[in-house]
Amino acid sequence: MTEPAREDRRKAFLRGAGWASAERHFLAGDASNRSYDRLTMGPRRAVLMDAPPEKGEATGPFVAMARHLRGLGLSAPEIFDEDAANGFLLLEDLGDALFARVLAAAPELEVRLYSAATDTLAHLQASPAPAGLPDHTRDFMAGAAGLSVSWYAYAVTGIRSDPAPMADAMTAALAAHCCAPPVLVLRDYHAENLIWMPDRHGLAAVGLLDFQMGSMGQPGYDLISLLQDARRDVGPNIEAAMIARFAAATNVDPLWLEIHCAVLGAQRALRILGGFSRLSLHFGKPGYVRLIPLVWAHLLRNLAHPALSDLHKLAQDLPEPTPEALQRITDQCGTVSTL
Repeated sequence: MTEPAREDRRKAFLRGAGWASAERHFLAGDASNRSYDRLTMGPRRAVLMDAPPEKGEATGPFVAMARHLRGLGLSAPEIFDEDAANGFLLLEDLGDALFARVLAAAPELEVRLYSAATDTLAHLQASPAPAGLPDHTRDFMAGAAGLSVSWYAYAVTGIRSDPAPMADAMTAALAAHCCAPPVLVLRDYHAENLIWMPDRHGLAAVGLLDFQMGSMGQPGYDLISLLQDARRDVGPNIEAAMIARFAAATNVDPLWLEIHCAVLGAQRALRILGGFSRLSLHFGKPGYVRLIPLVWAHLLRNLAHPALSDLHKLAQDLPEPTPEALQRITDQCGTVSTL
């Protein structure tokens, strides 16, 4: 579909929703094909989500998860109107106070905000998950770790290597330390998808965004996504304190949770190294390359855990993200159609 045709459909949706006269300004985009515009009409505000079906997007998972989260008393956006066939949603505007922005201006709030986000996860996991969610399986996670070889290492070295040994070692680590009963995981739980809303009571003070990929997975997954954020350096002291807080809130062994999170953190870092490289090489989005050094630091910290010795040996073959290596990834932006 051409952009003018897509714009005609946007305008038709807004007319039908009663927002035709609203001012519209770009709010955000992400690694997917979704985009978000802020709408203002007098004192009223809303957000237009544009999720083009012809580009593989769908609004149904977002709507279903938003309603589930709101049913738990959490602050997901209210759905004002929807056009599932054309991929449009009209959403409650939760504001601009992303955790990342709030903490950049007021770092003294770090413990308060991360405590609230950690408690929100504990509450979420204590409640029954919606039926029919996909499984964030061990095989899927291990395969995703292999992206560090097939995309990141390839981007730096130009050498195509077999990702299977990395995936196999990841499978073994997950099987040993990440076999808890599955819970709902939102999968993108970090400081740029959380909004601080202190005018709301209790856990509702944490506004939730970008949860349409919710699935059944391991209890530490969202926690480590929060604490080993690819976009914001949380720091090991806050990380340790929040892992301990989560262990107490969910009544699990703190030592088990520490190992569990180290394995999940390593898996996530390996996946992101490959994913960010792929976003540059294949999708032409080089802005993610600058985030790789922080992800690398997370990987090294996780791999230092004795439970990950086998994975550590394999990861030593991955190239360090030196400035020269990062420049090579950037230079290949949009040039690789497939591996």
